Amino acid sequence: MATRTYPPGTVLMRPMLDGLARNWWLILLRGICAIIFGLLTIMWPGLSLLTLVILYGVFALFDGGFAIGAAIMGDTPTPRWWLALVGVLGILAGAVTLAWPGITGLVLLYFIAGWAIAAGVFEIVGAIRLRKEIDGEWLLIASGVVSVLFGVLILMFPGAGALGLAFTIGIFALIYGFLLVGFSLRLRKHAEVRI
Repeated sequence: MATRTYPPGTVLMRPMLDGLARNWWLILLRGICAIIFGLLTIMWPGLSLLTLVILYGVFALFDGGFAIGAAIMGDTPTPRWWLALVGVLGILAGAVTLAWPGITGLVLLYFIAGWAIAAGVFEIVGAIRLRKEIDGEWLLIASGVVSVLFGVLILMFPGAGALGLAFTIGIFALIYGFLLVGFSLRLRKHAEVRI
């Protein structure tokens, strides 16, 4: 890992990174929620479509809430709109899913795919904005890319069975969660340096 060096006495202005680093634990909670959701989805082989819908709805609500929390907490006036949009999308996705748990599997698939693609794009945009402020922004880019690829795969193969769908969603959630946990730990290191 290459580290960036600066002349002695240089004061770095990294308000976006500082704002996120102060709330690293909210990104960590998003990752932990994704990992728990992924494990439950994979380890529950007799998962019914209704149960999958409910699990997804709860995950999306928590993920969205933590993303919004990370966007609004802190005292720096930095543009964290991308994280707020990820949060709003998650809460809307969770609310719609839980409000209509009887929706057909195909509608659910398209809904999950749309959420994954939109959230992934906003995470990639946020990571690009952070690239000048932090080493290791690739973890956030990677979580965005995984999310977009997951959404595209669902759109390409909507006819997969419920068990295949559950397994695919579970694997996505695990990879996504571990990437967010890694990113949050990077943010934590930055927060500790700033203290």
